[in-house]
Amino acid sequence: MIDICDFAVGLSRQLYGRTMSSERPGHRLMETWHPLGVVGVITSFNFPAAVWSWNTAIALVCGDSVIWKPSELAPITASACAALLDRAIAEIGAPQYVCQIVAGGPDAGRALVDHPGVALISATGSTTMGRAVGPRVAARFGRSLLELGGNNASIVAPSANLDLAMRGIVFGAVGTAGQRCTTLRRVIVHENVVETLVERLAATYGRLVVGNPLRPGTLVGPLIREAAFTTMSNAIGAARQQGGSLIVGGERLLQDEAPDAYYVSPAIVRMSSQTDIVRKETFAPLLYVLSYSDFDEAIKLHNDVPQGLSSSIFTSDQAEAERFMSANGSDCGLINVNIGTSGAEIGGAFGGEKETGGGRESGSDAWRSYMRRATNTVNFSGELPLAQGVEFTV
Repeated sequence: MIDICDFAVGLSRQLYGRTMSSERPGHRLMETWHPLGVVGVITSFNFPAAVWSWNTAIALVCGDSVIWKPSELAPITASACAALLDRAIAEIGAPQYVCQIVAGGPDAGRALVDHPGVALISATGSTTMGRAVGPRVAARFGRSLLELGGNNASIVAPSANLDLAMRGIVFGAVGTAGQRCTTLRRVIVHENVVETLVERLAATYGRLVVGNPLRPGTLVGPLIREAAFTTMSNAIGAARQQGGSLIVGGERLLQDEAPDAYYVSPAIVRMSSQTDIVRKETFAPLLYVLSYSDFDEAIKLHNDVPQGLSSSIFTSDQAEAERFMSANGSDCGLINVNIGTSGAEIGGAFGGEKETGGGRESGSDAWRSYMRRATNTVNFSGELPLAQGVEFTV
């Protein structure tokens, strides 16, 4: 949140338009950008501060106001963030109600989505949520910015530095207890190194410290609620039915210490093929391992899912890395080489393709989504020539 505020302050002096050469003598052709209006921000539980700030910091420097509907599973963080912004607003004398919270469940979200006074809906959440939001906003000719599900994969090539790959895979798969949109869900490993990698992953998973994240040394905290544990357990069961074998994990932990919390041991499932359950995002620390024999097969497996958020490859082969980043490689919005799928810098545009929704937040030129563009033509010639050489004499 602090990083994106720093970024937005600098961005506020760089909301550039273009000046273009006019085909008509004595004319100037240029673009200007203006505030869009009210931006509705709907956020999910897993990043209750970051996603709001990515949207709000950019929207505010673009001259917009913000109405925020946070996840009903993370209301306290939302209230704290709003209080910090209110303090900053008061200190500098900005308009008092430039950012407001709407608390509630799906009904509150629908009211925001359907309101004609909200120019842009930026919604982060599941693909199911996006399928509901997108058509409703389009029906009133509003704008939507959707950042939805991810089924992210890393390819591990035979030339990969396995020490490097191990660190990237484990953090990507178990960080935030697997509850990130960029969490690593699938690892696609060359057949020459898959046995070694699986053995090392299983040993590392056995050393992970699961427990209260406020305690020093904890690496994996709890799932958000019981439904998340049930979904993970059902996915493991489905994977087994579809030919998979559970390597490690999947058990509920610390029930005596925290009976109302859902701690779980991160799981690895070895799959012989990419089945229906593998193509479905399970929002928990569940990692599927698949193998490949040639690079074409790896890319096909990688792209053969509905989602398209984050991707990575671990390789020392420059040609493989370049192909993975090319138009014939990963079909995701985020493409990484020799790092994992999780953990994006705020300076780059964040978002994905296919069922991930196509929206972009945070850096690069993502600010354009929060503004409206005007193409301006100024005639200082004293004449009235028409474009494309059209003649119209009366």
